[in-house]
Amino acid sequence: MKLAVPIPLRIAALVLGTTGLYTYIGQLVPQKEVLPPKETVMRQDMTTGDLVKLGDEITHGKGLCFTCHTVGKKGALRFPDLEGIATRATSREPGKTALQYMAQSIYHPNDFIVPGFNPGMPQIDKPPIGLTDQEILAVLAYLQSLGGTADVTLKTTKQDLDVQ
Repeated sequence: MKLAVPIPLRIAALVLGTTGLYTYIGQLVPQKEVLPPKETVMRQDMTTGDLVKLGDEITHGKGLCFTCHTVGKKGALRFPDLEGIATRATSREPGKTALQYMAQSIYHPNDFIVPGFNPGMPQIDKPPIGLTDQEILAVLAYLQSLGGTADVTLKTTKQDLDVQ
């Protein structure tokens, strides 16, 4: 005697089995808690050293830079490693200083793509990241400190950076 399983029961078993499998696989994927960025507090009397510290905090937090970039890591990278960026930036684009090149890469990331990498960096002064010009100055000071001497101040203007 052959026992026939009704079709609705077969469908229910398939749905439950598939749901269980996807639930199990979903639990294998590491979860990362993302907290809202902490508010950036900038004082008008901040020194370049203060900007470097703040820029470090912004790149690791609100700026989301290390979602794609690394500092000192080797191997397959999504975007260029930032270790020594201040030194490499001096020769990236003729006629631009290292600071101007780094500012252009932040304000207009698709104007110059480092050979071997694909475009895709978001403009961090626009949503969803939305850094202010002063926060970007802090990031630039931090980037300058990676292989160079930071000289950005809060008096540095977009004209100094050669960006619009």
